[in-house]
Amino acid sequence: MKILGIETSCDETGIALVEANGGLKNPRFRVIKNLVASQIKIHAPFGGVVPNLAKREHEKNLPILYKKLLGRFTSKFDAVAVTTGPGLEPCLWEGINFAQSLAKEHKKPIVAVNHMAGHLASILLGGKNENIRFPALALLVSGGHTELVLMKGWLNYKIVGETLDDAVGEAFDKVARLLGLPYPGGPALSKLADKSNVKHQMFNIKLPRPMINSKDFNFSFSGLKTAVLYALRDNPKINKAALAKEFQNSAIEVLVIKTLKAVEKHKPKTLIVAGGVAANKHLRKELIKTINSRRLPLKTFFPEKSFTGDNAAMIAVAGYFHALKRDFTKPAKLKASGRLSL
Repeated sequence: MKILGIETSCDETGIALVEANGGLKNPRFRVIKNLVASQIKIHAPFGGVVPNLAKREHEKNLPILYKKLLGRFTSKFDAVAVTTGPGLEPCLWEGINFAQSLAKEHKKPIVAVNHMAGHLASILLGGKNENIRFPALALLVSGGHTELVLMKGWLNYKIVGETLDDAVGEAFDKVARLLGLPYPGGPALSKLADKSNVKHQMFNIKLPRPMINSKDFNFSFSGLKTAVLYALRDNPKINKAALAKEFQNSAIEVLVIKTLKAVEKHKPKTLIVAGGVAANKHLRKELIKTINSRRLPLKTFFPEKSFTGDNAAMIAVAGYFHALKRDFTKPAKLKASGRLSL
């Protein structure tokens, strides 16, 4: 089965064609083509995503990418999978409208896909799925979400922990702005943190680890951001690289400790880490190091870095699982939902 994926939840326009087979128990995927049009340069002057500008770019980019994807062979797909939420609703509607027109023109069924389910499915795009065993626990970390998800199978999800305020990716971006770093803030902050050295220890910066000792699996990052604000206010000469490093260490320590608490409680066979923040090399390193030090019998999977960000290939993969269950949506009933939950 060939699935055409469409992703427009935020500021990346994505279209992909993925060949899928093997069913729910033994899924296999081949990415025929995965195209992404980035809008970073457009939004950078504003320090963040401007919804109306993003919507305009999606409208412009979708037909261009579609033509590049399929050329003259515009009917070589079996179903259309489109992101319907969560995300920026004006942007989501651009993808939905485009999917509706394709479905009508080529008489193909449509699958509505949750963007976060797409991120969970992104680990299957590197051919690593042969060792994924359920139940699994997933740490979803992005600009809009920080969630711990218990998975009994593909499309069988239960959120067991989530942020009570800012997502970790959002906190990275906000702190980056406080430090005067360019958009996108998360990667810029990590690069600055890498420049910190032993000499900077003289600043003796110590930030809180919010909710690290709470008995639940929830998160909170707004207070950590505020602590950075106060550190900058009270110490005008503070070394920004050292502060960036301490912020990153704090956020990652909370993510690691909370995730492993959930592992102890739910005893999954597999740990999945997905979403844009999953590209952070320090998060990957600390999780693996801590799991190994505790000798946990746990297989851990991260997406290939090229699939950690928003892309349409992951939407096509999640769409395949819906298609197997004949979970199609009539084009006229598709709706954008900015706060859609798993």
